[in-house]
Amino acid sequence: QVQLVESGGGLVQAGDSLRLSCAASGRTFSTYAMGWFRQAPGKQREFVTFISRAGASTYYSDSVKGRFTISRDNAKNTVYLQMNSLKPEDTALYYCAAGRTNSFAPSNYDYWGQGTQVTVSS
Repeated sequence: QVQLVESGGGLVQAGDSLRLSCAASGRTFSTYAMGWFRQAPGKQREFVTFISRAGASTYYSDSVKGRFTISRDNAKNTVYLQMNSLKPEDTALYYCAAGRTNSFAPSNYDYWGQGTQVTVSS
């Protein structure tokens, strides 16, 4: 069982930066690939990025590539999402998730946090 708690969301202006954190419980964090997803009101949950178990591989959606960076610290059981050059369309509830494989699909992730709200004003 893994419990995930996101933090770091907030209200910012377009062009600003935020760093989200996701702290995981348990001693098996390093055995999970970690992903970030987001969901805006009235829209489906959207893949943002994932990072492999050891952090060697990452992948980003086209909408955030070049602006967002995912990283992890397995010693701290934490995954991060650095978000730069934020746009109003980045406004959403951001979730971290843990899964056994690197994947774009939410269904491949076993554990989810409650989400942290990011709101970007124009």
